[in-house]
Amino acid sequence: MKIVVIGGTGLIGSKLVAKLREQGHEVVAAAPNSGVQHHHGRGRGRRALKSASVVVDVSNSPSLEGEPALAFFETSTGNLLAAEAKAGVRHHVALSVVGTDRLSESGYFRAKIAQEKLITGSSIPYSIVHATQFYEFVKSIAAAATDGNRVPTGARAHPAHGVR
Repeated sequence: MKIVVIGGTGLIGSKLVAKLREQGHEVVAAAPNSGVQHHHGRGRGRRALKSASVVVDVSNSPSLEGEPALAFFETSTGNLLAAEAKAGVRHHVALSVVGTDRLSESGYFRAKIAQEKLITGSSIPYSIVHATQFYEFVKSIAAAATDGNRVPTGARAHPAHGVR
């Protein structure tokens, strides 16, 4: 079976591509660095999707900020689903995040919700995989939550307790 993995050269995508190949599938690792620009609807995307049975989208927005993430997911998912429909892709699989529907105050999660709505509203059969954070991201999450060697908590210590 031919499977196209969007984001197939990234952290998660490259591992998925390797596993699918081990299982004997014909796999295309589609990403901007392989000439597939699904976000802009340019590149070799149509050729990559030709005769594909399944497309797995593990791509991610380059920004975790609300508006840029929303623009990314709406544009890339819309372009991808349109190209899949033209190519006759039989199933779309998307990686999402556990709890997106409960954390709508997060702009990034609102963007993921918008992505999921595009997928569920398309004519292509789909699966949406809701996963928790991957341990590979712990270092970047910790880096974003620290200031040098300090972890700001937002709480202020009372001077009488001897904490400065």
